[in-house]
Amino acid sequence: MAWTQVCYQYDGTFPGFLSCVFDSYVYREEPAQFLGPEELCCSLYPHRTVETDEGHAQRVYKSFSKFGPEGRRLAIRCFLTCLPEKELWLWRFLRLGYEQGSKVGRNLTDPTVDRVRKAVWHLEHEAHQYTGFVRFSELNGVLAGEIEPKNRVLPLLRPHFCGRYPQESFVLYDRTHGEALLHQPGPGGWAILPVEDFTLGPAGEEELAYRKLWRAFYNTIAIEGRYNPKCRMTHMPKRYWAMMTEFREDWDTALPEVRTLPPSPQ
Repeated sequence: MAWTQVCYQYDGTFPGFLSCVFDSYVYREEPAQFLGPEELCCSLYPHRTVETDEGHAQRVYKSFSKFGPEGRRLAIRCFLTCLPEKELWLWRFLRLGYEQGSKVGRNLTDPTVDRVRKAVWHLEHEAHQYTGFVRFSELNGVLAGEIEPKNRVLPLLRPHFCGRYPQESFVLYDRTHGEALLHQPGPGGWAILPVEDFTLGPAGEEELAYRKLWRAFYNTIAIEGRYNPKCRMTHMPKRYWAMMTEFREDWDTALPEVRTLPPSPQ
């Protein structure tokens, strides 16, 4: 029996996507397109809205163990990437994984596996860059920082910064995807939540003084005779500069005012 091609609309969350995967196997449907909650369907294929079902999502998630450690890692992290039409590529990868089992992560010659691996590598590389390029400001006892990543790197940054600052309250805001990592001291004291609005006001005198000291240190250790902007951009890509203290002479920030949206299923 041939599979019917269908255009799926879901809530944009990972559990919502996994619910689509569950339905595709139950109803023998091959997704031709995945649409977010507010996207309009312009496809000639039949359109169906899939409601997020935690039970179905858990069953699909547990099935990733069939792919082996490498395949499971790719299946989980691909959804966090900025790969165009990532849902379609991930669905193809999952279908391949159910056929090949633990071999799927090592099947480097398959175009689907290759595309997913490259997207996940880009995600992990960007997250690694941000472990060194994130700049926090101390604002009334709270550390606050902002980033503009291409991928959804907050889940990968969470273990690093929560482990590095276990006794600190901090917020790291992702401008690109409108979500924030919130942390406070204590076991399980973190959450990644969608954020409707995030604004920073003027910083205090002590914070401004530390920023000036950091910029002075950065400029002092520079060797004028070896000034090489192209080399610097190789080690510190220019797209990160807008959020880095040493490049922001006029950066005014203060304690963030955060208004959160209802959390999506975790």
